[in-house]
Amino acid sequence: MQTPRPLPSDDLSDRTPDTELVSRAALGNTRAFEYIMRRHNRLLFRTARSILKNDAETEDAVQESYLSAWKSLSGFRADARLSTWLVRIVLNEALGRVRRRSGQVITLAATAGSEEAEPRELLEANPDEQPDQLASRAQLRRLMETRIDALPDLFRVVFMLRAVQELSAEEVASALGIPEATVRSRFFRARGMLRESLSRDMDFATEDAFSFAGVRCDNIVARVLTSITPGCTQAPAL
Repeated sequence: MQTPRPLPSDDLSDRTPDTELVSRAALGNTRAFEYIMRRHNRLLFRTARSILKNDAETEDAVQESYLSAWKSLSGFRADARLSTWLVRIVLNEALGRVRRRSGQVITLAATAGSEEAEPRELLEANPDEQPDQLASRAQLRRLMETRIDALPDLFRVVFMLRAVQELSAEEVASALGIPEATVRSRFFRARGMLRESLSRDMDFATEDAFSFAGVRCDNIVARVLTSITPGCTQAPAL
């Protein structure tokens, strides 16, 4: 990775292809890298959050993942999807944190008989304690996040990427290194478990689950740019 240096970037926009952004960022164009971060922030946050289940640690993991990506941009292959490449980086970072923190090992690859094993019991949904139909969207979103956090690890990661982030089964399989059939099976099981506890509230809450925008997104971008750009104190406004 070359020392970051300013390059002409007035023609960059939200519609600039990932391949072009990567080409410029690999030459030290931090403006192009900022576009990359803002485009993929939510995907990476949701991916790491599905493993770490803690907002603060997830933000740290995303930041470290971007720093790793910045250093490795020259090795990115143009025939690959940037989103998949970034997901793999953030997955490795999140899983490494789990391993260092508790010695727990989460295996995302398919294993013999793993699909038949009974998952840990979900939080019981008491109808009397469910939010009223007139409850606010924010309350329903928090309920959805709680139920997703309660899913077994293998199912939670797949559900987060397929349902919340809306990646295809092929993209999830590529990112996690598992067969597409396994992705479909885990997603079906996860959706069934959530439907059982949330009923008709599930679809309403999914759209906003684990949102990552505004100030939180800006903070991640600013911290990463400060780390990779000598003398940079804050992120330039797009």
